[in-house]
Amino acid sequence: MQRSVPTISVVMSVYNGERFLAAAIESVLAQTFADFEFLIIDDGSFDASRNIAAQYAARDSRIHLIARENQGLIASLNELLTAARAPLVARMDADDICMPLRFERQLAFLHAHPEIGVLGTWAEDIDENGAPYPLNIEDHPVDHAAFIAGIESGAYLMCHPAVMFRRELVQSVGGYHPAFRHCEDLDLWLRLATRTQLANLPERLLRYRHYSAQVSQRHATEQQINAAIARIAYAERRAGRNDPTAGLAQLPPIDDLDQLFSKPGVAHAVRARVAPALLYSRKALGGDGFTILSRYVREGGRCPGLWRTVVRLVCFGYPLRALRLTATLLTSTAHRLG
Repeated sequence: MQRSVPTISVVMSVYNGERFLAAAIESVLAQTFADFEFLIIDDGSFDASRNIAAQYAARDSRIHLIARENQGLIASLNELLTAARAPLVARMDADDICMPLRFERQLAFLHAHPEIGVLGTWAEDIDENGAPYPLNIEDHPVDHAAFIAGIESGAYLMCHPAVMFRRELVQSVGGYHPAFRHCEDLDLWLRLATRTQLANLPERLLRYRHYSAQVSQRHATEQQINAAIARIAYAERRAGRNDPTAGLAQLPPIDDLDQLFSKPGVAHAVRARVAPALLYSRKALGGDGFTILSRYVREGGRCPGLWRTVVRLVCFGYPLRALRLTATLLTSTAHRLG
């Protein structure tokens, strides 16, 4: 017997997510709007994630578990898009919590606004224990005009696990691009911004979890670099020029970006976008982020807080890097004054 087509396909990729997975699944099953299929890929977990998901799948026929070897998040998301049967897809992560009205609110808005192709929501930020996690950032833009303005200003545009979108629209632009690891969602929104309208409901319909082991924390520097490249690629498309990242499976090193985009200054522009985000990150300053920051300063780049970063490096336990940054700053200052 053929299954009826659900209204929503909920898609979740899990990799070693046993700690928060049960709460995430239960928050989806507790939605006030219940006509959905819940597609979960266990992406080669070696913890209890697969067993946890399988136990829920055995109890609720809406859950369909795909268990296989590890292929990474982007491959999993594209596989989930292919498997989804509903016209609307709701993203969900294995460490976050949906509020009960999330699907109901998003579905009603999308039905009333067919011009909107992607709809996010505001989020409540929490820590690993569920306590408030204060962030000094503005809420996501509510309408498409504010979304476009947010692209230009570098604002946070959408909370990926809070998004609901029209499946065929996302598939029409090729889904998630493998080159943009750790910012695959931003790249997708920027590609869709010239095809459809994007918006966010001004309601906190997802509890978004922050903790040290999450991907955005472990790969923060690469995420910042790739996000900067995604924004430059967006500007090229907006100007009617070719996007050289479109067919790439992997982005090149920063030093090769001028050649990739066939114009000078792209590599420096990426460093200029990334450098301010590195100044307060112990992990970034202890890794490749320090090289990016130093190169930016040597090229004459400036941003507030560079001298305070010298002190911060000492406090972080990197005295030699503090000395190197001091020398670079002094040399840069001498060149400007000379």
